[in-house]
Amino acid sequence: MALLDVQNLGISFGGLRAVDDFHLQVKKGQLYGLIGPNGAGKTTVFNLLTGVYKPSEGIIRLDGEDITGRSNIEINKAGIARTFQNIRLFKDQTVLDNVKIGLHNRFHYNTFEGIFRLPRYRKIEKKMEEKAMELLEVFELEKEKDYLASNLPYGKQRKLEIARALATDPKLLLLDEPAAGMNPNETHELMETIRFIREKFDMTILLIEHDMKLVSGICEELTVLNFGSILCQGETEKVLQNPEVIKAYLGE
Repeated sequence: MALLDVQNLGISFGGLRAVDDFHLQVKKGQLYGLIGPNGAGKTTVFNLLTGVYKPSEGIIRLDGEDITGRSNIEINKAGIARTFQNIRLFKDQTVLDNVKIGLHNRFHYNTFEGIFRLPRYRKIEKKMEEKAMELLEVFELEKEKDYLASNLPYGKQRKLEIARALATDPKLLLLDEPAAGMNPNETHELMETIRFIREKFDMTILLIEHDMKLVSGICEELTVLNFGSILCQGETEKVLQNPEVIKAYLGE
């Protein structure tokens, strides 16, 4: 059974059919790519999967559970975490606090305990800080734990956003153009980071990406979108050699 099983997904905005009859199966532990030209509907698919938009039709199942139409918070708690093309950090908060924010799905104390700094509050905060530091060490960000997120270089901001997503303990990690704005050296390092995340956390990853070197280097299978519909699906090498994909995506 696929970890992510999407069937007949669709959404319209007014008279515009943004996504039509989209289907996808991502196996547990797989590194899967969603590609296509600008405006093809890729980010709309991510928004449907994460509850930003509610689909007009179709079904989304995560690990056998129907999550169709649930809210963004409910879907995150069910096990889907996401990063964004334009990095969305709490830039006036520290690196450590950004990761701790992601941990609030898993650690809870009530308002009264928080206001008066009761023993349970202190115990939970200590556990959260320890867990956050473990994640920062994985991404080699522990030395910058007290920096404001805005003061990190771009590549480390991207790592921090991924660390915060992993703090929610997801089953499926969605990466929206993680290499956007990166130079070739940063992109190569990102590839190694994504591979490491899959192995370290036994993570299933679905990513949107325009950098074909990154896509061909790490993705096992691809779905190609064009004008909101699936153009091609299958093993990465075969998909990238498909004449229709080359024509639509590369403009050749």
